[in-house]
Amino acid sequence: MPIRQMKEGSEQHLVIKTHLQNSMNPVQKAPKTAQNGKGPPLQEPHNTKPHNQTSPPSKNKGRRRGRGGRKFDQVDVCMRPSSRHCTVAHKPVSPNPARALVASTPNGSVENGGNLCEMEMGFPTSSKSLSFAPRPGYGQVGTKCIVKANHFFAELPEKDLNQYDVTITPEVSSRTVNRAIMAELVRLYRESDLGTRLPAYDGRKSLYTAGELPFVWKEFKIKLVDEEDGINGPKRVREYIVVIKFVARANMHHLGQFLAGKRADAPQEALQILDIVLRELSTKRYCPVGRSFFSPDIRTPQRLGDGLESWCGFYQSIRPTQMGLSLNIDMASAAFIEPLPVIEFVAQLLGKDVLSRPLSDSDRVKIKKALRGVKVEVTHRGNVRRKYRVSGLTSQPTRELVFPVDDNSTMKSVVEYFQEMYGFTIQQTHLPCLQVGNQKKANYLPMEACKIVEGQRYTKRLNERQITALLKVTCQRPRDRENDILQTVQQNAYDQDPYAKEFGMKISEKLASVEARILPAPWLKYHEAGKEKDCLPQVGQWNMMNKKMINGMTVSRWACINFSRSVQESVARGFCNELAQMCQVSGMEFNPEPVIPIYNARPEQVEKALKHVYHAAMNKTKGKELELLLAILPDNNGSLYGDLKRICETDLGIISQCCLTKHVFKISKQYLANVSLKINVKMGGRNTVLLDAISCRIPLVSDIPTIIFGADVTHPENGEDTSPSIAAVVASQDWPEVTKYAGLVCAQAHRQELIQDLYKTWHDPVRGMVSGGMIRDLLVSFRKATGQKPLRIIFYRDGVSEGQFYQVLLYELDAIRKACASLEPNYQPPVTFIVVQKRHHTRLFANNHRDRSSTDRSGNILPGTVVDTKICHPTEFDFYLCSHAGIQGTSRPAHYHVLWDENNFTADGIQSLTNNLCYTYARCTRSVSVVPPAYYAHLAAFRARFYMEPELQENGSTVGGAGHGAKGTRAAGESGVRPLPALKENVKRVMFYC
Repeated sequence: MPIRQMKEGSEQHLVIKTHLQNSMNPVQKAPKTAQNGKGPPLQEPHNTKPHNQTSPPSKNKGRRRGRGGRKFDQVDVCMRPSSRHCTVAHKPVSPNPARALVASTPNGSVENGGNLCEMEMGFPTSSKSLSFAPRPGYGQVGTKCIVKANHFFAELPEKDLNQYDVTITPEVSSRTVNRAIMAELVRLYRESDLGTRLPAYDGRKSLYTAGELPFVWKEFKIKLVDEEDGINGPKRVREYIVVIKFVARANMHHLGQFLAGKRADAPQEALQILDIVLRELSTKRYCPVGRSFFSPDIRTPQRLGDGLESWCGFYQSIRPTQMGLSLNIDMASAAFIEPLPVIEFVAQLLGKDVLSRPLSDSDRVKIKKALRGVKVEVTHRGNVRRKYRVSGLTSQPTRELVFPVDDNSTMKSVVEYFQEMYGFTIQQTHLPCLQVGNQKKANYLPMEACKIVEGQRYTKRLNERQITALLKVTCQRPRDRENDILQTVQQNAYDQDPYAKEFGMKISEKLASVEARILPAPWLKYHEAGKEKDCLPQVGQWNMMNKKMINGMTVSRWACINFSRSVQESVARGFCNELAQMCQVSGMEFNPEPVIPIYNARPEQVEKALKHVYHAAMNKTKGKELELLLAILPDNNGSLYGDLKRICETDLGIISQCCLTKHVFKISKQYLANVSLKINVKMGGRNTVLLDAISCRIPLVSDIPTIIFGADVTHPENGEDTSPSIAAVVASQDWPEVTKYAGLVCAQAHRQELIQDLYKTWHDPVRGMVSGGMIRDLLVSFRKATGQKPLRIIFYRDGVSEGQFYQVLLYELDAIRKACASLEPNYQPPVTFIVVQKRHHTRLFANNHRDRSSTDRSGNILPGTVVDTKICHPTEFDFYLCSHAGIQGTSRPAHYHVLWDENNFTADGIQSLTNNLCYTYARCTRSVSVVPPAYYAHLAAFRARFYMEPELQENGSTVGGAGHGAKGTRAAGESGVRPLPALKENVKRVMFYC
């Protein structure tokens, strides 16, 4: 059993004893019962068939199984939730020790950045010791319809696929050069030594063939001419030794059985080979980036500003599905650096003429940042177009630069050298030179003699303008996107592809036609005092007209700070007045007058202003704390928003609501209604709940106290190579309604996907070993809020790629188990663990774009469309759900993958629950595209980025909320991530991240 070693500190082992089904033959499973290691069935679900209703259910339908038809208690519904059980008796769940993952950490603990904190975080060892939840059947609920998916059926080859190891000497780091070497080898030896085979190559160490090569091991000498060395002079010739050695034969029978649903373990090697085969031709034709291919020829590049342009391209990937192998193709766009002369690029970047005036220090820093790592080619040598990578920028202008030309330290100026050597007169001697090559041996190139090489992807952060311009290019109506995808498949002409032919692969040119169902929208409950007490959303949306929040909170002490110069006090007062009125109309009790007059402040004095208002309000109310702070911000406010949130939530303990200047001037009712929804949940209220939740009719949620978690990890942007990643976990705090979520956040090691702080133990000098962590804290707060302990856990986990499923499930399920066990002996509520994916490339299109009844206003498929056949996994429990109405562009369905299910959900059960929850998102009156707990976790993690202290960068400027500099992260060793400042207690309890 391979042992994964911990990256941080000491090595840790975790022995997993999973008393599960035999993993050798995981498909032939007994039905899920208490004996199969999945834990005892708690109670029969009351009514697993969700209702397909068109009128509100009558109020007394809750009179089943001895459950009285309770009148809905409007007044203190969120004050005394513990008095509102939905069941007659709560049988204790008999824990099944066989179900627990038994963990032993022989090595004890790992030092956590030098504190007295020992975290139990052993990495589970074997990925083969546990198998994912099998599909329990297919969903039946909803109106059946046909949709098209951008999956193209791929016929399996009947040939043997062979893998060969490739060693190139001297070693080459560039895939492009590796490919050029192999292309030359195939050109020279295909007909002879390679036995007419056309191999596919991954650009690194592996070569694949259909059928065997005539040798097991062979060495080749390959000469490669350096084409970059111009046309007239002698060209450099490099010689390489290539050794090809047989490694293994891919098992195509295994792949066939897996696709037929007869085996549960995917043969990754065979899938990888077929993926590489189908990418081979596109890799030669286009510019590959990840799994996508780009080219300026696919569509004319559009300028994004500051020397960038967008290229169109397509994404391509082989996927195993129920219909067999499928080729998933989607359109893609990316930002590339415009192939401009460097001086033109710099002029665009700085937005000014650089020929007439010298550069400032900040200009030079900006240029250096933008050009570092970029490839340029020289233009001063006629046809010789040598390419170099920029490593920096000189601090002096070109006219002052000298360098040694020989070993006697004879110095020569750059201007003289270029004149004598190339007859090139440098005109712009006031500009700095580009430094290329390595830092030891400085190589200077004048900017005017360089041009940026075409086809370089821009990987740094785009500014707002560039993002808007890129979105304009990528945002396509469904019909247009579908046509572009079909056109791409035709242009790629897989039937003519020599590699596809060689390996015996045939690709359909038709989009897959898939059976789908449209799940009904759930009824929503509003307050009895409103004209409309309940509401059935239409096409994924509704509004607050004639409705009052089901639990409107009271705001009696509030203040407003105006950070915007352009907003006069009278305008700010008018805005606050309108907002207070809207909050009252929506069902809150909102004092129309602030505690103190509106306070004007400058953005750079945010901390001073906040503290002043906090203390002034305290003095006015004789020590009572401020309940809400309204802040009016300039539209472009830099780090002001993040600084304000950090100070309010981690320092002062104030709930805040920010409003941009543009909304203050143009007061729209819709905007005010949305802000009032946000204020209410931030104050601890609820806007609406599912009607079925109140009448206790949600299968596997209403029967026993159930907690729903959402978890996400956000990683720093590309180029940020030291900042920590941030994990957030939210959990429902009301039952049976499940609409109110408390959230916790923590920083962890850079790019670490496993959530480290789910459960941890540390040694306290007074109390001894202490247990803690986010899961434990949220279970405790659920108990406090509802008076019950959760007897069922549903865990929605966002942001996990397929390659990390095993690792995340093993590690995080184990942490959930330990957190439960630490609360009381034998406490092991059954867990359902669902991964939520948005970053996939499956798109669903209406079968007939002209049929208005099958699309929403944007031409997208209807909200509630669910697919769990054909394009889904051959054996595992996954489905695509488009729970929202499209606004612009093509809707992206969320992909839900149930990795672990001890609650024995039916396909209908989990699909309907997930869809219904999407109508409970607190910030708007629309159903959302991702289940709210996962959405909230994402918002909370994003918010926590602002809590990181701003640090000085090398050039002396501060970076607010961008993350730690190298000092901050590495100071305490690899695992020493500086913890985030703690949230104040009153902030933790409410939905502060909304």
